[in-house]
Amino acid sequence: MAEPENPIAPQQPLFRAVASSTKQIYHLLKCISFTPKVQVQITQDGIRFAADHSRVMQGVVFLDKALFTTYTLNVPDEGSTLPQFQMNLAALLEALQIFGAVDVAARAARAEAETYRSNLRNYRQDVFSHQALGIPGTCCFVYEEDGSPLSIILEETGVKTRCNMVTYTPESPDDIPFDRRDLCFKIIMQARWLLDGLSELAPIAPARITIAASPDAPYLSFTSSGSLGSASVDFSSGRDLLETFSVRDRWVQSFKFDFIKSASEAMRIANKVSFRGDGQGVLSLQFMVEVDGGAVSFLDFRSKA
Repeated sequence: MAEPENPIAPQQPLFRAVASSTKQIYHLLKCISFTPKVQVQITQDGIRFAADHSRVMQGVVFLDKALFTTYTLNVPDEGSTLPQFQMNLAALLEALQIFGAVDVAARAARAEAETYRSNLRNYRQDVFSHQALGIPGTCCFVYEEDGSPLSIILEETGVKTRCNMVTYTPESPDDIPFDRRDLCFKIIMQARWLLDGLSELAPIAPARITIAASPDAPYLSFTSSGSLGSASVDFSSGRDLLETFSVRDRWVQSFKFDFIKSASEAMRIANKVSFRGDGQGVLSLQFMVEVDGGAVSFLDFRSKA
């Protein structure tokens, strides 16, 4: 008597992760939306998204596996090549908005009602609160194999939507080098203070911003000039403003204002920022963001003069 054939087990995708909400993922990725495409690398610990602007401004978002309810990467062994690809970030953000979208009109009305706002500062919201996360549902990220699309499967109240994001061969641009062994200054402060400082300069439409850190007063200063005049912002060294303050030597560098402004979305949602400069003139901004459930995510920005 012939034995019944065993059904062939379906092949497991190379990567699969499920999140109960996309809102916090959306807001983190929106922080690096200053370029249309991003480099993506999937690791056992999370997903790394890197944006590069003309090799002088780079932003990195790392989505820790803790942001997902399930996270599975099926690689044969530890020595295997990790999945890497390039994709359109704008398309991904649009897909994520399908799930649990925030009422944009209501949000805009609240922002307009604020008396203290500028073209850089919309009054900071707790974008990771339960009220902003949207209604319950699931979002599944699937990457079947190298070269396949990244699928975003959204399901809520019995309705399932599948978005297939085209992936491209990664370019793997070199990271802007930051020399931690030649650290000229390190300042840790509330991210909103940094946003406030840039907001004071934005109305004069500056082309560049000069950042100076000094062991003596003024300890940290921003100066710029534009078609409407010039302005400067100084920060004191008190612990109520600058939680950590370490300056080896006076450090002065000038950067394109638009590049620094590219990190303003991160300044809005972050709790703290580590503000550093090295001996070769590279500026590093590392933002700490507290997300739903008490987890912490980090956003990294680097810029060359």
